[in-house]
Amino acid sequence: MAGKRLPMRKILEILRLRWVLGLTVRDTAQALHVSTGVVSSTTDRVAAAGLTYETASELPYEELEARLYPGPMPRREFIEPDLAWIHRELRRTGVTLELLHQEYAAEHGKRALGYAAFCRRYQRWRKKRGPVLRKHYRGGEVLFVDFSGKRPVIIDPTTGDATPVELFVAVMGASNFTYVEAVPSQRVPDWIGAHVRALEYLGGVPQTVVPDQLRSAVSKPHRIEPGLQRTYEDLGRHYETAIIPARPRKPKDKAKVEAGVLVAQRWILARLRNEVFFSLEALNERIAELLEDLNDRPMKHLGGISRRQLFERVDQPELRSLPGRAYEPAEWEVAKVHEDYHVAIREHWYSVPFELIGHEVDVRLTTRMVEIYRHGRRVAAHARSDHERFRPTTDPRHRPPNHKVLFDSNRDQLMQWARDVGPAATELMERLLDPQHNFAGSTRRRSGYGVRRLADKYELGRIEEACRRVLAFDRVSYKSVERILRLGLDREDDNGDRPSAPPIAHDQVRGASYFADDDDLTPDPEEESDAA
Repeated sequence: MAGKRLPMRKILEILRLRWVLGLTVRDTAQALHVSTGVVSSTTDRVAAAGLTYETASELPYEELEARLYPGPMPRREFIEPDLAWIHRELRRTGVTLELLHQEYAAEHGKRALGYAAFCRRYQRWRKKRGPVLRKHYRGGEVLFVDFSGKRPVIIDPTTGDATPVELFVAVMGASNFTYVEAVPSQRVPDWIGAHVRALEYLGGVPQTVVPDQLRSAVSKPHRIEPGLQRTYEDLGRHYETAIIPARPRKPKDKAKVEAGVLVAQRWILARLRNEVFFSLEALNERIAELLEDLNDRPMKHLGGISRRQLFERVDQPELRSLPGRAYEPAEWEVAKVHEDYHVAIREHWYSVPFELIGHEVDVRLTTRMVEIYRHGRRVAAHARSDHERFRPTTDPRHRPPNHKVLFDSNRDQLMQWARDVGPAATELMERLLDPQHNFAGSTRRRSGYGVRRLADKYELGRIEEACRRVLAFDRVSYKSVERILRLGLDREDDNGDRPSAPPIAHDQVRGASYFADDDDLTPDPEEESDAA
């Protein structure tokens, strides 16, 4: 009988359990961690050699082996795998040694090595390639960030359509403490927002952040000196951390996050595979639950300590404090200053100092502010006004001296006239001439002149009342004041009643008394009762 030779010690133990203690084949196999076939073939081989447990145990191991295996065991000729090919294939996404062995075994059949021998061959080959420098990270030193290649999906409850979303992963270098979040896309606002929430989750700021060279992080990819995306660079400046992108096609530069992505896929995405989510918020709530479990899970190779415990011990004490306010994502644009000392941004005009006419400036846009920079120095800041299309926002300090004189003199004249009319006219004129919404020759200042010209047709008292009503309805414009005066609405009571007009005297008008004096129109009670 040909087969794998067992150690003589294990053969004797099989014989003892089977023939001395009387255990069954199955119980013997379980006790010695071998298959039932090995137990049966071993006892058959010993019986064929004419041996008992007692006689076999008295023989030296060499003589016992010669009795049980009289001839040399036949050797199979195995086909050695291409180890360099295995190493290259393992760099590809999702490729494992088990998958490569299955492909190798399917190609060579019985002449293929077993899986254990296949792995041993590759491990020995790797050790011969030379030493590998293992990186050790200090506490609070580096945070690795990346997107997962595998993505969760959101289901539209109305149509049933599945929309894939991105999975953002951040891993601390020293402790492997992990942050995971689903975001709509890899666009800059989602990328930046995920960083802000990751740092809040950590409760501090690491010395460096290492991303991949994706478009949201790097504007000009380069092996040595990549150009950071402007908003990403601004985030690093806000949190006072260094952003150092990994080299292209060098996964060892960010091995921590590569491993962290695999962990997130196995311990978070895999556990979500049978769950359905109808919103990004619901998905992130579930991810947050699984993330806590992941960070609290003991790591076997570190003696059972969890990521959270290691983070609190190593990383957390070394993190720098978060700034007083979270970073507000901003967009950057380049604009040219027009001859009216304004720049056009998103169909709105914002003023800059008139000395910059004809120059290019950098514009930083947040959800609330528009900041304008020249050579890194801020030269103007305005409240963002996207809702007021094709209108100006002007700081009076940005006007040249001759414009200031013209605007201020005309404004003083209009304000003096309004003060002579009354408080309502004064407030309305101040709002029409608000310098934050006007520059020389603007429409609203012409509206101020229009209101003043109404004094040529109407009494000042009526103009004051019309201004009061316009302010009450918050419809500040020349047209609103003119319409109230033209229709006489300023003479109405506050409840909408017009003053009563004098009675009309005319032969054709009979009046109410004509009908009251006619006895024939008064109903007779007796006739009413008869009719009933």
